[in-house]
Amino acid sequence: MESLNALLQGMGLMHLGAGQAIMLLVSLLLLWLAIAKKFEPLLLLPIGFGGLLSNIPEAGMALTALESLLAHHDAGQLAVIAAKLNCAPDVHAIKEALALALPSVQSQMENLAVDMGYTPGVLALFYKVAIGSGVAPLVIFMGVGAMTDFGPLLANPRTLLLGAAAQFGIFATVLGALTLNYFGLISFTLPQAAAIGI
Repeated sequence: MESLNALLQGMGLMHLGAGQAIMLLVSLLLLWLAIAKKFEPLLLLPIGFGGLLSNIPEAGMALTALESLLAHHDAGQLAVIAAKLNCAPDVHAIKEALALALPSVQSQMENLAVDMGYTPGVLALFYKVAIGSGVAPLVIFMGVGAMTDFGPLLANPRTLLLGAAAQFGIFATVLGALTLNYFGLISFTLPQAAAIGI
């Protein structure tokens, strides 16, 4: 009975939170829609698979080295990090201090966690290399552009005007958001205006 209990404790299901359970169900729904219903498989399959991997309990695939250190709650290691950040040796206090810290200090804390023996998860490394550097969106859009079927466009060239109008709408929305910011009606930064336009 003890070995069965140890097996259940080691599976990670005992550490499954409500948020993780909901996200696992959403990820499975996205995978089902992509595979069984053939609904936008190029979009939903990677999103569902990534959501599934990042929400596996106790796997730590999406955690950075510093987040792994904070998740293990080792009092001695937390004290070292807290001393560097000048805060209480509590996980919540450290997270608040990190949120307010400069990026260089955050990088130093990350390196300190690596020196203590913690490693980032696979998805955290992928995020840093592909998404954080900005390479993945470029490759994704190039791939989608290469896979685009231009047959309907060539058969009816007037649809080119529809696509051009859609692109103009994106730029007009960005300029409209920045205009609202200029006149002080609603405050938008350039990245926020670009997100609204897209």
